[in-house]
Amino acid sequence: MMGGEGPDRLWAPWRMQYVAGGGEPKAPRNFIAFSDSQANDRENLVVLRTNLSIVILNRFPYNNGHLLTAPRRVAAELHDLSDDEVLDLQKTLSRMIGVLRQTMNPDGFNVGLNLGRSAGAGLPEHLHWHVVPRWSGDVNFMSACSDARVIVQSLDELWMLLRRALGLPLE
Repeated sequence: MMGGEGPDRLWAPWRMQYVAGGGEPKAPRNFIAFSDSQANDRENLVVLRTNLSIVILNRFPYNNGHLLTAPRRVAAELHDLSDDEVLDLQKTLSRMIGVLRQTMNPDGFNVGLNLGRSAGAGLPEHLHWHVVPRWSGDVNFMSACSDARVIVQSLDELWMLLRRALGLPLE
């Protein structure tokens, strides 16, 4: 409650699917391979494809601008990647961090790779890097008091912002 005016409201209806435990019923278990096989990049949150890698918006982001970068070929371990894939993935990660810096002005980044289910991988059969922009003070009372994060931008707005910055079509 602020100033006796009644409770503040946090309106985020797009999160209902996550809160209710729903998933993408039409999508197979490997959402990365599924998204890569589809033509509608906007609907599938595909920001960028190279010959060897793909960048997808995290459908349930930890923070604003949360991206997933993965090889287009299904691979579970780093040693499963070819030298060309490793190089392409690192260049793609670097490019996307540059685009996020340009468009969102974060103070820093968390870049992480969870290998194996016990390490937190939600999709252990298809390795992928999480790129999470961070701002000084971005952990607020919502995280401390209610185990919730505030995402201030819709996924569609973020998709359009990044596609424009990359010089890619919006449809």
